Amino acid sequence: MRPLLGVLALVALLSPGLACPTPCSCSTKKNGRLLAECAYRELRDVPRGLSPNVTILTLSANRLGRLGRASLAEVPELQSLWLGYNHISSVEPGAFAALPHLKNLDLSHNRLADFPWQDLRNLSALQILKLSNNRLAAVPQGALAGLRELRSLWLNDNELATLARGTFEGLPALAQLQLFHNPFNCSCKLFWLKEWAHDTSVVLSRAGSTLCAAPARLRGRPVTDIPGALCVPPSAQLTYLSGPAAAGPRDGPTLTLHCSVAGSPPPEIRWQIRTAARRVDIRGPTVARDGGAKAGRQRFLAFKNGTMAIPDFGKEDEGTYTCVAVNDVGTRDVSVNVALAGSANPAEELPRDDPQAGHPGGHSCAKGDELDPSGMGEKLVIVYRVSSQARSGAGAREFRLGILLLALGLLLW
Repeated sequence: MRPLLGVLALVALLSPGLACPTPCSCSTKKNGRLLAECAYRELRDVPRGLSPNVTILTLSANRLGRLGRASLAEVPELQSLWLGYNHISSVEPGAFAALPHLKNLDLSHNRLADFPWQDLRNLSALQILKLSNNRLAAVPQGALAGLRELRSLWLNDNELATLARGTFEGLPALAQLQLFHNPFNCSCKLFWLKEWAHDTSVVLSRAGSTLCAAPARLRGRPVTDIPGALCVPPSAQLTYLSGPAAAGPRDGPTLTLHCSVAGSPPPEIRWQIRTAARRVDIRGPTVARDGGAKAGRQRFLAFKNGTMAIPDFGKEDEGTYTCVAVNDVGTRDVSVNVALAGSANPAEELPRDDPQAGHPGGHSCAKGDELDPSGMGEKLVIVYRVSSQARSGAGAREFRLGILLLALGLLLW
């Protein structure tokens, strides 16, 4: 009787490690890992009753249609999960989040149009991620951040038309990437991928089959061969002029800035204004087509052609004015610091740490490909308040020029 009780006790002690659902076969590998082999079983759900000690779970080539949040709750020690060649079209967020030891995840050859990307934040040990042959149309920006052990990433044979800049940054162990057979739109939004592919040591598998599907003129051309002439990063040049305003309650001068930009595609112009009392970010014009200021934007008048005017410029408007040029290839910005001083002299500009100081025609500052932004000194513009007695001669001429720039802002709309 005692031997029998001893055997029963031993079975009870070991049973959690040997638990195996009827459809599966379980075994212990030479390295001590417990394998649950459940492939090719016509399963429609993840079987219940798996041992919590299972580290390798094979569910490939079944008929699974979805994974719920608790589908894998019984196997928290999983290191390898093979789910390829199923009918999975839905994975509930959190399904993988409780598998912190997972190293290999295969969801290839399924019907996924979406994936719980947020679950990857908890999978810092992941080394292989196979999402190929699905219906994924996007990889959210930053979705792969934190996967520092990821070595192989399969995204081929999906419906990806573009990828956000920096998608594969922060993956120091990445050695292999598969992107072929996706309908990539080779606009300038994807130009970064060409540059990244040329600079990286990552092997882009079947790069010759990673082709453009659009636009028509580039269809069938490798993504890594997008012509550089089509995509030019922005350059920006800022010119400025101040002049006295007509007599009024504040009787302040008008500061006019003009941002000239170039690039392909044509850059969008944005403004950043930083004063002691406020921070203002302006995207697009604040002046309507009829010449009137849009609601809530009366203080800073931004025109579509890149001109900005600040009428009645006062001490509270002192600060840094930055023009930002943005297109699909990159961003450039150029700034000027503006201060107000009382003087009978016309407006003048004083360069700060600028090697061109004192040279004629210096009423501009620029940043572009030919200049090193780290070596550019910001300019300091002193706007002088001009008395009514001095509004003649040179002062009057400068005032007329200021009004002319404002008029141009409307005419070039």
